[in-house]
Amino acid sequence: MELRQLRYFAKAAGLLSFSEAAKSLNVAQSTLSQQVKQLEDELGVQLFERGSHSISLTEPGERLLPLVMRTIHDAENCSALINDLGNLATGTLNIGVTYSFGPVLTETLIEFMRCYPQVKLNIYYKPMAELMELLKSRTVDFALAFRPTEMIQGIESHVLFDNHLSVIVKEGHPLASYRSVTLMDLAGYDLALPSRGLQARNAFDLYLSRCPVPLNIRVELNEVNILLELIRQSNLVTVLAEATVYNRRGVCPIPLDMPSNQMDGCVHLLRNSYRKKSAVEFIKMLKESDAVRARIGDWFK
Repeated sequence: MELRQLRYFAKAAGLLSFSEAAKSLNVAQSTLSQQVKQLEDELGVQLFERGSHSISLTEPGERLLPLVMRTIHDAENCSALINDLGNLATGTLNIGVTYSFGPVLTETLIEFMRCYPQVKLNIYYKPMAELMELLKSRTVDFALAFRPTEMIQGIESHVLFDNHLSVIVKEGHPLASYRSVTLMDLAGYDLALPSRGLQARNAFDLYLSRCPVPLNIRVELNEVNILLELIRQSNLVTVLAEATVYNRRGVCPIPLDMPSNQMDGCVHLLRNSYRKKSAVEFIKMLKESDAVRARIGDWFK
């Protein structure tokens, strides 16, 4: 039994397609199919039901999959540990980021690349739910996102800074002079909101479900940069985490007057997983950045 065979099996089991698994692993489909068949022969069981256009796991395949994933995880931890016994000069760091967290990240990205020019950075901008799946599959080493409304099994969420939902308008907008904005204040304006499923929208909708107010939602967008540019060039109003507009010109945040509107900025890590030196160093630099330095807790040693 080879680690390569286990990787091929796990990828095919995840995608339920030999062709898609082969494409993802950049190998020929015949090679992948042959290696999976050799694994089945060695184990003496059939792992997949093979149809003309699809595959599915057999009961032995379903039982084997979590064991295989654990084995692959342990092997990756071993590889990362050996690599870290050298120094921080080389390697790859995979970071997951929600769209709203981007402005907080930029300063640290630039500084990290300056200090460690040989470390390759892969940045994945995704919604929160997709990032958690990437973290569980170990595609990313850690994820930066606001705290989820419910705990996620197997994930540790450590607070980097306190943040709140805010009303975002362009400079000079009638609401820009308000000290705080209520839902009834929002009822008088056209809104452009982040799409359902994004964290700020989820938190806002949860409050609306408890205190319903008729709002005129004209636009919904799943791309925060376009949303903020729309706000900057119009009288539309949006609701986002205050950190979203860090260092962004032409727009201003006003506190949203509602209870429990806190959105803590967090680093999310896979529980009981090895942490690369580069990940620890990046998070340390993020803590010390101007974007978060005044609002963080001392949790990451």
